[in-house]
Amino acid sequence: MASEIYNNCGGELTITAANDFINDTDTISGTDETGEVNRLIERCASSKEALETLYLMFKGSVFAVAFGITSDYHLSEDCVAETFVRLTQVKKFSAKKGDGKGFILTIARNTALELRRRYRKEIKDVYLQTYGEADKTVENSIYINQLLGNLSDKQRQVVVLKCCAELTFKEIAKIMKSPESTVKSRYKKAVAILQEKAGEDQ
Repeated sequence: MASEIYNNCGGELTITAANDFINDTDTISGTDETGEVNRLIERCASSKEALETLYLMFKGSVFAVAFGITSDYHLSEDCVAETFVRLTQVKKFSAKKGDGKGFILTIARNTALELRRRYRKEIKDVYLQTYGEADKTVENSIYINQLLGNLSDKQRQVVVLKCCAELTFKEIAKIMKSPESTVKSRYKKAVAILQEKAGEDQ
């Protein structure tokens, strides 16, 4: 899939299930992960293999970032494709000094914000499309999104980045360009709201 993005630069990315994004885990682990990601970013403009590796590593996190901002499954799909297209167009990035993961997710956030502004009028409802065999899975997804609808835009972003993308507060603060203490406060307040609303529904 990443090779298709590399070849077409702008073609649509078609995904059959949200879980393909959200449930993926990083393919590189250990103390050298940051250095390896940085080297891959430097190479991805000319290497399909480097782009493919980055795509497999970060498509879940990018989708989570996008969904936290757009609340729209299809726009989040578009954001994943556009993020990796933009990554191939990066001119300046230092493998020695850069924060590859933060760099990719910042591109994702900026792209998602642009898409949301562009298609704001078309976004009317909040749905997370989960393709499961059991009706209960779909019901749970709809219920979760109804709960998230009680949060402010920034609160929802923090919750999705923390719970779906599994980022640290420090990473979220960097992406959202907010103090870490502010991010923690938003998360704590958001969790309290979700617990209260979930309790009311019960």
